[in-house]
Amino acid sequence: MDWMSVISEVGFPMLITFYLLNRMETKIDQLSQSINDLTISLRR
Repeated sequence: MDWMSVISEVGFPMLITFYLLNRMETKIDQLSQSINDLTISLRR
């Protein structure tokens, strides 16, 4: 198997996966912060 086909078959899906995981991590962090803020405001 030549290297170009390996890069195109494996590299592109890996790039997309890392991009999506990074975006999800950011959204989860924002959601977690919002939940913490809501918890604090409900305690008052």
